[in-house]
Amino acid sequence: MSHTPVNPADSTRPSDYIRIEAAALVELALRLDGPMLATFNQAVDLLLRATATRNRIIVTGIGKSGIIARKIAATLRSTGTPAHFLHPADALHGDLGMLSRGDTIVVLSASGETEEILRLLPLLKRFADKLIALCGCLTSTLAQASDITLDTSVSAEACPNNLAPTASTTVMLALGDALALEVSRRRGWKAEDFAELHPGGRLGKRLARVCELMHAGDALPRVSPETPMPQVIYEMSRKKLGMTTVLDSENKLLGMISDGDLRRLLERDGGAALNHTAAEIMNPHPLTIDGSAFASSALALMEEKKITSLIVTAPSGEAEGVLHLHDLWTLELI
Repeated sequence: MSHTPVNPADSTRPSDYIRIEAAALVELALRLDGPMLATFNQAVDLLLRATATRNRIIVTGIGKSGIIARKIAATLRSTGTPAHFLHPADALHGDLGMLSRGDTIVVLSASGETEEILRLLPLLKRFADKLIALCGCLTSTLAQASDITLDTSVSAEACPNNLAPTASTTVMLALGDALALEVSRRRGWKAEDFAELHPGGRLGKRLARVCELMHAGDALPRVSPETPMPQVIYEMSRKKLGMTTVLDSENKLLGMISDGDLRRLLERDGGAALNHTAAEIMNPHPLTIDGSAFASSALALMEEKKITSLIVTAPSGEAEGVLHLHDLWTLELI
């Protein structure tokens, strides 16, 4: 597939703007596969060291580069790497107070000659342990002053006049994402860790854990093995989950009785059904799930087994709660 850049001045279709930016990303990927890989890895090492030593990561830039810098700082935080955005103009009017000696600073500038950045540069060098630049000109003042410079140059902006930052900011954003994700990967960041930082919104709902949704305590239906059927039915009706757990004196799970078990019992024994005890009709091998599991995993298991509830158990076998299919409706997973 050809990745020949489109000349923005010759663009006749809106899709050509996208192709120009896509071509810039392909060029970036090729650099990252080749001459820039070692430098990229050095930058990742610096960010990892800053996190390990509890020094801060500061990301800065102005204009469109500043907007991208904010996003990169947010992506770092979102993936478990503490980072802060510093506005260059505010830094010159007091916000330098957020810096501490030993901080690692990431500076974004397409030209590397932005006035506000150059005014700030000597002050950053005074505080920073290391300075990482995402810059489109490797011979610029910023690039030469930085400890590590990552090349974000582009063949052309998507702008027909080749002026408005478009392809260049797209490349900066993608490279910043790559840095954040590689740092996250090397730190062993997992979905469980991600969930801890994203409790709100649709994403937070998808990552909700079973223990946050289950019916526990007095809401957990429970009977002993010796409980007669009339009391079993009463407990199931009272807790309104269409089932009950059967537990021993130490709260260990012995089995489960569902509405379906009751129907089958009545079909089989008729009026004699009420003469049984819980132990005689329970399912001794009900499906269970750990409380730390994601709600989405519980839903997948329910759908696979065509059931409406799961018993939540501890590793020791104690019943901790019950998760019902209805509990997942509020998460918009169904």
